[in-house]
Amino acid sequence: MKYIRVTSIEDPLFKKMHDLMKEVFPPEEVLAFDLWKGPLEDPSIRVFVVVDKNQVVGTTEYRYYPDWSIAMTDFTIIGRHGMGIGPFIVEKRNEDLQALSNGELSGMFAEIYDPYRVKDHEFGGVKTMDPFVRREVLSHLGYKRLDFSYVHPSWHNDGEAVSGLDLCFMPTDNKTELPAELIVKFLTTYYSVLSEKPAEWIEMIENLKEKQTVELLPL
Repeated sequence: MKYIRVTSIEDPLFKKMHDLMKEVFPPEEVLAFDLWKGPLEDPSIRVFVVVDKNQVVGTTEYRYYPDWSIAMTDFTIIGRHGMGIGPFIVEKRNEDLQALSNGELSGMFAEIYDPYRVKDHEFGGVKTMDPFVRREVLSHLGYKRLDFSYVHPSWHNDGEAVSGLDLCFMPTDNKTELPAELIVKFLTTYYSVLSEKPAEWIEMIENLKEKQTVELLPL
């Protein structure tokens, strides 16, 4: 398997990657094809595909924020079972982030589905993408749930709130909480590309601004 960075919508691998995303993710989680031009050309956004026999069998997107020494996993897709794609992606992503941070990465955010609240996502029938499986795997990797009710703006940029997920963080040390200010800075930066913010999201941000810290809890 090869781990290949994609930086243009003209890259044939991107078409294969986008098709895989549409197979696996619900529509509100998939950015339209043409809208990927800017993100792919943004040097701070890392989009990689896993290629086996000229087929895209997995993909991941993440980004590193040097001012805060943190990263964000936007998504990870494992398109085939029994190939070790998940461990391969984790290893290669970690190598890349350690190089970017000069070994000073303090942790990584991720939005993780709560399968006890969201029961209708089949994720293309790929069992490795089942929310129960993914949540357990991410828990084993060290992700913890931030203790507040989370929503995010729909990537359709229609002002709708998307729920059923937890905002989580994988610390590289023994942190048991995060500064609320860091969470606010991260979320407002991360979603700055979307002009239409739902009222629920704005209220969530305002509530976070009133806190000092947010506890990290088991998934």
